[in-house]
Amino acid sequence: MTAELDRATRPHHEPDRGEPDSPTSTAITPRPRPPLWRRILRDRMVLAFAIPGMVALFAFQYYPLLGNVIAFQDFQPFLGIEESLWVGFQNFGILLSSDPAFLNALWNTLILTLIQSVLIFPLPIVLALILNSLLSHRLRQIVQSILYLPHFLSWVIVVAVFQQMLGGSGMINNFLRSHGLETLDIIGNAEVFRLLLTSQVVWKDTGWATILFLAVLAGIDKSLYEAASVDGASRFRQMLHVTLPGMKPIIILLFILQLGNSLTVGFEQIILQQQAVGIEASEVLDTYVYNEGIAGGQWGTAAAVGLVKSAVGLVLVISANKLAHAFGEQGVYKA
Repeated sequence: MTAELDRATRPHHEPDRGEPDSPTSTAITPRPRPPLWRRILRDRMVLAFAIPGMVALFAFQYYPLLGNVIAFQDFQPFLGIEESLWVGFQNFGILLSSDPAFLNALWNTLILTLIQSVLIFPLPIVLALILNSLLSHRLRQIVQSILYLPHFLSWVIVVAVFQQMLGGSGMINNFLRSHGLETLDIIGNAEVFRLLLTSQVVWKDTGWATILFLAVLAGIDKSLYEAASVDGASRFRQMLHVTLPGMKPIIILLFILQLGNSLTVGFEQIILQQQAVGIEASEVLDTYVYNEGIAGGQWGTAAAVGLVKSAVGLVLVISANKLAHAFGEQGVYKA
């Protein structure tokens, strides 16, 4: 009786001395991880479905990377990689030279990269905010379907559509000509070629990128908007303090991924229109690699330029990802 009274009056945080722990306080030991062969046997069906994709990825993505070795050779196709002469870093000298063709391609690439990063990247965000503000769900779906439909068209069709609309014999110029008005010189005009490229990219890809941001907007907790409305926040302040913070992770992720392709500004789109405007106005690093390597036979120099371009993209992605970690965001991968 005395022992029971002493146990009842003892503070709850003081354990019973000399008494075994209760079953509920016993720590649960984690189950040991199964060996590798057992996990493979367990997931054999999943692995079987993944094997074709892994083989295709290795065959068409990773194995061709070995061909970058020609950047260090005076590569001759009829000799092959094994017998071509090694020249070390001689092909990379084009990056430090004053070759006007390379400098012109580099300058055009940087200008288009700046335009795509500053002007084109925010457009899907703005468009997603506008569509999200529409009260009618059916109207939102109709507008969204119309906007992302051009994404499924190839660049051949996109360029052909713009030529039929804005070309010298296109629909707009035929209309102006039939009414005695001055025609527009757009297709083939080197001075407006960058504006033409930008408008084509906006028309083709802005609607598709909007889908990602609309999906993020749909996942934001509606109670946050209700709480902000109760506190007297206007629609604009709700966008600043609720919507944009909710979109920030995906915005940072997509921006980092775009930096990886920042020096890739559309090979197909430009090569299809290069003959109309000339090399000086349209040459970028991707078309320079094609014109110098495949068409010009300078395989080693072209490979060196392409390798450096990829390396710069990798450095930009890693740097931007570390910067995202510094601001508390996850980025593309964890630190």
